[in-house]
Amino acid sequence: MNSNNLSCRSARNICIVKILAKLGHFPTRTSEKEAWFLSPLRSETQASFSVSLIKNLWFDFGLGKGGNTIDLIMKIKSCSVKEALEILNDNIISFSFSQPVKKNPEKNLGISIIDVQFLSLRALIKYLESRNIPFEIARNYCRQVWYRFKGKKFFAIGLINHLGGWELRNKYFKNSSSPKTYSFINKNCKQLIITEGMFDFLSLATMDKNLVENSNCIILNSLAFIKRIEILIPDYDRVLLFLDNDPAGKKATTSLLSLYNNITDCCDSYSAYIDLNDKLKDEKSCKI
Repeated sequence: MNSNNLSCRSARNICIVKILAKLGHFPTRTSEKEAWFLSPLRSETQASFSVSLIKNLWFDFGLGKGGNTIDLIMKIKSCSVKEALEILNDNIISFSFSQPVKKNPEKNLGISIIDVQFLSLRALIKYLESRNIPFEIARNYCRQVWYRFKGKKFFAIGLINHLGGWELRNKYFKNSSSPKTYSFINKNCKQLIITEGMFDFLSLATMDKNLVENSNCIILNSLAFIKRIEILIPDYDRVLLFLDNDPAGKKATTSLLSLYNNITDCCDSYSAYIDLNDKLKDEKSCKI
């Protein structure tokens, strides 16, 4: 009895935002107190699914229903409390929720996220154009993120990682917010694509839209996270590697190929270039 109660308490303490990110659902808008999502429980075009960042509770205004972490898993997976606890214990039990702590701005030199929106700023769209990434592709996977760094306010193209941190890119800066780790896009496919960075992934989505749409995708955000994703590889029938053609990328590719038989190195498709975005930019310039 006590064991079950403890399990329930632990499960309710798992961060809902991080669970949704692991399941492939990302906020369209975020403030200090809440995050808004397109509902994971139904189809909609305007975000009406709210998650309290203070209380770690969700509410779907379209359904008029809400609850805690366990309730959400039961709704998404159409399962019992026991099955929901098993799902939560499987991979994401470590994503514990804690209320935001207000810090002294003068002492906080890290990046703090102010707001998350759909892409719309012309400066960011022009930056995408300079990398030959179509706006429609970026809009599907990225967001417009406002953040504060060393007392100043900035905006960037953001890609959320599976722990809720953001990779941030604009014409002038390459930053990331904490926690930093790999990004995971889960489409419940048995094929996995692994790219090194955000623009490698967006480039591949531009070059081969069908491939990306029919695969689960990991964006490493740093080769330092190779070890973290190794345990996921045996779950897939086929894994396609698109790492950079530099010494670090080749070393990581060789290491993964030596561990598993379900991996295919795809770097030959851009062997004349350092990475996928270099190839995309060159191909587009040749057509002009």
